[in-house]
Amino acid sequence: MENKKIKHGWHWLLLAVGGLLLTVCGFTPQSASSQQSANAPQLVVSIVIDQLRGDYLNYFLPSLGEKGFKRLMNEGLVYRSVDFGVPHKSEASSVASIYTGTYPSENGITGDTRYDWTTNHVVPIVTDSKFLGNYTSDRFSPMPLLASTIGDELRQATGGKSKVFAIAPNAAAAIVSGGRNATCALWLDESNGQWATSTYYRDFPNYIDRYNATNAPANFPEKMWQQSHSNYAGFPYTQRTSPFLYTFEKSEKGNFRRFKQSALVNMEVTKLATYMIDQAPFRAVDAPDFFAITYYAGNYKYGKEAEEYSVEVQDIYYRLDAELEKLLEHLDKRVGLKNVLIVLSSTGYYDELNRTPATGEFYPERCVALLNMYLMALYGEGNWVAACHDHQIYLNPKLVEEKKLNRQELLQNAADFVAQFSGIQSCAITTQMPNAIGIHKKVSGDLSIELQPGWLEMDAPNKPQAHSRNNNTLAPLIIWGNRIRHKQVSRTIKVTEIAPTVSSILRICAPNAGKELPLQEIL
Repeated sequence: MENKKIKHGWHWLLLAVGGLLLTVCGFTPQSASSQQSANAPQLVVSIVIDQLRGDYLNYFLPSLGEKGFKRLMNEGLVYRSVDFGVPHKSEASSVASIYTGTYPSENGITGDTRYDWTTNHVVPIVTDSKFLGNYTSDRFSPMPLLASTIGDELRQATGGKSKVFAIAPNAAAAIVSGGRNATCALWLDESNGQWATSTYYRDFPNYIDRYNATNAPANFPEKMWQQSHSNYAGFPYTQRTSPFLYTFEKSEKGNFRRFKQSALVNMEVTKLATYMIDQAPFRAVDAPDFFAITYYAGNYKYGKEAEEYSVEVQDIYYRLDAELEKLLEHLDKRVGLKNVLIVLSSTGYYDELNRTPATGEFYPERCVALLNMYLMALYGEGNWVAACHDHQIYLNPKLVEEKKLNRQELLQNAADFVAQFSGIQSCAITTQMPNAIGIHKKVSGDLSIELQPGWLEMDAPNKPQAHSRNNNTLAPLIIWGNRIRHKQVSRTIKVTEIAPTVSSILRICAPNAGKELPLQEIL
């Protein structure tokens, strides 16, 4: 009798565990088609706005229209603040965290660029020489991304039926948001003004050829950005005596690079997005599709008064609001908003341009030269330091091996030396850093340096200079549509909670490296 009770208890335990696993991965005993029609949206449009600031959005909201940001905020599930967990954010690393549900330490996307040991140069993070470019000379692929994305899991769950497209002004954002199994990822090539991709993607849509031939920015000899409003009241202390006007001539060197940091780039993103919605089309009935779109809301760095509290950044927000309205209207017309889930998030703000006098100036090249001299005094002649990039110092592993040195002793001596530099808050061996979620052992350097607040990093020539700050800027998350109830949530959430939440709505497994559960408001 006792044995029967034990067996009966194990039977219910196994059923409970099985049910929990099905819930975590988003599966039920129903068929895939009945799941999709009954519970999942027909199309997920994930909008990431690079450097969207929650405080700016609140300042400008009274002046915005009723059918863009306001509509999403008034009707959707709104989280006031997303924490990215890392001290140095970038577009690529933030986008990767949003779509993989994990940090750079596991997804491998530590920044927009990385140091390449084979060439001894800094290269884009998604560089991959194995694949050619299409409408670009750049050679990129999603292979440096080491974790699955929402789109990857969706393709897996539906047996490849779901289409996953990604578009962005910049290559890394497009490639990372699409994932390794994306149908195609497209970005605006800054050398020729056409929408480009990689031969990694085998399903390059032929309608993009037609679009590039007629509608890409490259087809226009000049683009012009001027004020769209007569009165900009978002920043009460900003004074502008004359309206701004910027022209982007096709023949001008660096034209498309500047263009991609203006309000006009968002218009191009919407034009392509609506064109793809018409052509793809996103109207499947047996499996949901996924469309990742990246917009830009950062500073325009090339104006005479390039700064944070500018009329230009206000105009970027006002025009972006109009683009969101266009996108929503087009989705309603072609797909029906009742069938669409909108997820709007930010990369977080990281590109400060204010002109507050710096406490001091830190020169990475000088740091490298002095550290190399110090290590030569200790260990003999040689190029001990390969590079200083993105707050990290790369030492020469071959030299350490040739001289048969104690690597940990050398690293500790180097860290102790750099820590004495003026303006250095700390210098740590990356492999010994506790909770180093922004570091990946295959990509990151040997030492990680942190500047004291107020210090200015004097980067390479013609590159923006960055202040070191220890404050956080609000980065919102909005989930709208698919029977999502309106609510304003004031608590700060983790960026790694976004992917499992969207996956839960889609009733699929969350990305493979994620550890977080879906947000409780969705559950």
